[in-house]
Amino acid sequence: MHIKKPIPKTDGIDHTLTLIKQGFHFLPQTRKKLNSDLFETRLMGKKAVCMAGKEAAELFYDNTIFKRKGAAPLPLKQTLLGQGGVHGLDGEQHKQRKRMHLSLITPERLEAMKNIALQELDAKAKQWENQKQVVLFDELNEILTRTGLKWAGVPLEEKDVKKRTEELTHMVDSFGGSVSRYRNGKRARDSHEKWLKEIIKKIRAGKYQPPAYTSAYIISNHREPNGKLLDLQTAAVELNNTYRPLLATAYWIIFGALALHQYPDTYFKMKKDENDYSHMFAQEVRRFYPFAPAMAAKVKKSFYWQDYHFKKDLLVVLDLYGTNMHEDDWESPNEFKPERFINWKGSPFSFVPQGGGDHHIGHRCAGEWLTVMVMRSFYKYFVDHLSYDVPDQDFNYDLNRIPTLPNSHFIMKNVKRTKESIEDLILDVQTRPVI
Repeated sequence: MHIKKPIPKTDGIDHTLTLIKQGFHFLPQTRKKLNSDLFETRLMGKKAVCMAGKEAAELFYDNTIFKRKGAAPLPLKQTLLGQGGVHGLDGEQHKQRKRMHLSLITPERLEAMKNIALQELDAKAKQWENQKQVVLFDELNEILTRTGLKWAGVPLEEKDVKKRTEELTHMVDSFGGSVSRYRNGKRARDSHEKWLKEIIKKIRAGKYQPPAYTSAYIISNHREPNGKLLDLQTAAVELNNTYRPLLATAYWIIFGALALHQYPDTYFKMKKDENDYSHMFAQEVRRFYPFAPAMAAKVKKSFYWQDYHFKKDLLVVLDLYGTNMHEDDWESPNEFKPERFINWKGSPFSFVPQGGGDHHIGHRCAGEWLTVMVMRSFYKYFVDHLSYDVPDQDFNYDLNRIPTLPNSHFIMKNVKRTKESIEDLILDVQTRPVI
């Protein structure tokens, strides 16, 4: 017989606004205050249990006892994730839809993404040579929009580039709790999905024929286990899901550029790229710098863990940022040390920048390979193909804001391309497992 052990609790009635106000600080600081990796609070008017660490992550990603349906807040579905997509599915339905997404990420398609991204980056760099200064974050959003849509087989007219870039940028920037950013994100998603639905209609009618290996073709023609095509709305959400996460990569690329500047030894190590240093560097950027603070799930069936009683339908929140910085699993977690990933044999539950566990059957992001590939390629481009000055600017970033990045958005001046060809870089950065 289990005896219910009291869980440390936060003071107050509800901490939703506190979480929004404190951002990345809320979960780690509350855990520290309560001296526990497991604590009870109230979020969105409901009791919730928050937890962190490798063992907590391994528990959280056990699909036999946790479900995603009903866990994500409605505003998050209306802006960042979309409604009806793979993120909110469970069981066999999730596995089947996840297989569809994973079928898009073959080694050949990874290489294609890398090559398209580098070509778009190089084309932009030619323009930067004639500009007084470059605000890198803003430029990256356009580069990655062009890249993602081209890779996905979604037609993009030049006159629409700015609009589609703004839509995707607003979606990614919407999930931090700001009312204005939520409204911008919802308007952006509604507009973008309306556009995608028209494209999917044309594909299904044979009026537009993207290559058979692209997201646009595969998702437009995907059939559910009942033999029916995805409904138009869900197809638009899932098509968006194949490239919209690429825009989130802009944040990590900016933090990587910041690390190359603030830790000069990393710049020279990147040049040599011994022992696959660019891969280690990308992994450490994803571990060290903040992007997504947490993930939510609901208890599928009641169980006990560490003598605590998790009741059915209880909301459970995993501290992703805190798990990536957890002292039990990482030596000197507050130091930026790419070499910690040399021949890394750690757990997929202690390193959870884009979810934990297995890509194929769990809720770890299917696009993680794409993220790491593009990050590595861009870092190599910055050190091998560009020279630039980094003027004085505000590099501070606010951990109260979700997502966050340096206040200046990383400004570069006197940008010059040092090599005409990127063929050597295309061949040099090879696909490899992310964990």
